[in-house]
Amino acid sequence: MNNRGHKFGGNWTEEKLECVSKYLHSYTQIMKEREYHFTYIDAFAGTGYRELKNSEDIEIPSFLAGSARKALEVRHPFKEYIFIEEEKNSYTELKNLTNEFPNHNIGCINANANQYLTDLCRERDWRTNRALVFLDPYGMQVEWQTIESIAKTQAIDLWILFLIGMGVSRLLRNDGKIPLTERQTLDEFFGRDDWFDEFYQLARQRSLFNEEDELEKRDNILAEIEQYFLKCLDSVFAMVAKNPLPLRNSKNSLMYLLCFAAGNPNAPKALKIAEEILEKMRNPSQPTLPI
Repeated sequence: MNNRGHKFGGNWTEEKLECVSKYLHSYTQIMKEREYHFTYIDAFAGTGYRELKNSEDIEIPSFLAGSARKALEVRHPFKEYIFIEEEKNSYTELKNLTNEFPNHNIGCINANANQYLTDLCRERDWRTNRALVFLDPYGMQVEWQTIESIAKTQAIDLWILFLIGMGVSRLLRNDGKIPLTERQTLDEFFGRDDWFDEFYQLARQRSLFNEEDELEKRDNILAEIEQYFLKCLDSVFAMVAKNPLPLRNSKNSLMYLLCFAAGNPNAPKALKIAEEILEKMRNPSQPTLPI
């Protein structure tokens, strides 16, 4: 059994799934009244479940539900489900969902998520289709052209897990001397190359004794990265939630940001719902506002 990416990750895993699940329920509640063919797409679906550490000692089935199962369990099902998984062993297990949920229209795809999503976005008629895409990669596998393709449809809502602390931040060396391969990785990830000027500042100017300027990472670099990524999303999507959910590990270190973007410029309610869910997740003690 291949468990890559599916070990229980702590409270942040539950926070992520709870946040997306709340939006799934709201989304399907609205879409069931519409005539669109609406689809849920999980681009890194894995096996469809998550395995608890020491799970033989804990019997809580809800903990075992991954994002794919959460989507299948909504009260008002999507018209179609597309679960993409490139790793063959995980894909084999993922296909079991079609037997567990025989009344759902499920397609399990063994393919590269970037290529499949790009093709799907280009080929579907988005005048009659709508979709919700969840990008929950194992690392920095999502290519910017995939995000652009999603945004261009103007018919897809996107939840994306942004690997900030364990991904982008780790590639940013303190002195700015980033190897070419890592620069190219960041260029492809952000879809642009101006990130360097956003993340670094002059520490010491070139002098008679220094051959080149000395650079250093900006203060509060994680906040700088967050704002830059939101700006990138904002450059292609109609609407972007400005309050992504920070997800931290047991040492309180920021690992991920759960971000939301809506492609349809004529559906402001989608953004309102997402931002209210995110705010409630960030500040559980605050009362929920009516949608």
